[in-house]
Amino acid sequence: MTTAWIVLATIAFYFVLLFVISWITGRKTKSAEFFTGDRKTSWYMVAFAMIGASISGVTFTSVPGAVATGCYSYMQMVLGFFVGSIIVALVLIPMFYKMNLLSIYGYLENRFGLASYRTGAWFFFVSKMLGASVRFFVVCVVLQTLVFTPLGISFSINVIITVALIWLYSFQGGVKSMIWTDSLKTFCLIASVICCIIYIAGYFDFGVSETFAAIGEHPTSKVFFFEDPNDGRYFWKQFAAGVFTIIACTGLDQDLMQRTLSCKNFRESQKNMVVSSFMQIFVIGLFLLLGTLLYMYADATGITAKGDALFGAVAWSDGFPLFIGIMFIIGLVAAAYSAAGSALTALTTSFTIDILQANKKQDDEKLTKTRKKVHVGMSIMMILVIIIFYYLNNTSAINAVYILSGYTYGPILGMFTFGLICKKPVRDKFVPLVAIISPLLTYILQSNSEKWFGGYQMSFELLIVNAVITALGLCLLIKKNK
Repeated sequence: MTTAWIVLATIAFYFVLLFVISWITGRKTKSAEFFTGDRKTSWYMVAFAMIGASISGVTFTSVPGAVATGCYSYMQMVLGFFVGSIIVALVLIPMFYKMNLLSIYGYLENRFGLASYRTGAWFFFVSKMLGASVRFFVVCVVLQTLVFTPLGISFSINVIITVALIWLYSFQGGVKSMIWTDSLKTFCLIASVICCIIYIAGYFDFGVSETFAAIGEHPTSKVFFFEDPNDGRYFWKQFAAGVFTIIACTGLDQDLMQRTLSCKNFRESQKNMVVSSFMQIFVIGLFLLLGTLLYMYADATGITAKGDALFGAVAWSDGFPLFIGIMFIIGLVAAAYSAAGSALTALTTSFTIDILQANKKQDDEKLTKTRKKVHVGMSIMMILVIIIFYYLNNTSAINAVYILSGYTYGPILGMFTFGLICKKPVRDKFVPLVAIISPLLTYILQSNSEKWFGGYQMSFELLIVNAVITALGLCLLIKKNK
């Protein structure tokens, strides 16, 4: 019970900071500023915020826990993230600025037509709602164990309370507030991980050199896997998946691009994209190092928790000081709440601009009212999806996120890639059909890949396969010259 009240006090303190930041940055925000931040944000501020924005509660708990089975193979994907970020900076960002888009899916209307535009927006909506809910689900489970179960509160009430708090600090300020709260999140994440690393190293009486030596000798510290192409951890599969994942899930994601497009011009936006991706390599590296140290500590102290539960179990174990447990909660809450808040902002933007197209029909006053109603609706829908996922979940959280992203972002990646490479018009009204068929064919391929392709395991590269199928489908819709 004492632990539950400590966690509640920590969360309350963090939310006070969020509310203060949100009130200062968003009290005079108009609709245009809600969607774009009025494009006055400094690139280095966005770059620092983007580090935290790209790290969710899933990353915070699953990346350290996954080193037992995947070692450091995730770093292969992170290296692909960096290459993908350069492509986004050089190709997509200048185009989005040139078109002066509120929502990046406006490109699809300009290139193909209204049906393609709405298809891209709906696929983003489904992907972001599911992805954000999966990420937030992980945190709600941890909070349920530490706080709500000891207090006799059900999981459903837990989700309602936490999403309501997110809505309170995110409904007013929009992207400008998100950048400031993400900066706070970045600081909290890095601080909590470093504190845990320092404490565990001190427990084993390791200096800096001894810490790295011990980690290097541990079986979980293997980074590169070139041996077996059929292995899901094979380097080129992971690297290629990382490149295309960052293009699809950042460059073609309204959530993260909304921050990037708040920079003053496309040159500053490019700086932000490249610098933040480079720094992310080191931040993810810290999470992986922490994972090895957590398993070393668990083995030494008899802690049996594995996977997603490991970090929390160690941080709140009897041997750890209370300060470390509090830092864990701050890091977890910062990761989860900021990610959910930014997802609600992006979903609100996309639904209002892309699906309702309210910006074309309403003045600023009416648009603000519509946007606030949509924000409430998105919050309610997220609550329902998280509760449903709670009863259906049967796989590890981080894999679930990337599997969902592969199926839903694949058609978006395919449409944008086709549009940039091929300049011919297509039969716009059939594009939604292609976007629906592509994930179905991808699922069939993934389900039978080992049987059909001699034991080959299709993992994160399903995003690429999905996009290729979509692009090939669009080739069949090219209008013939009269």
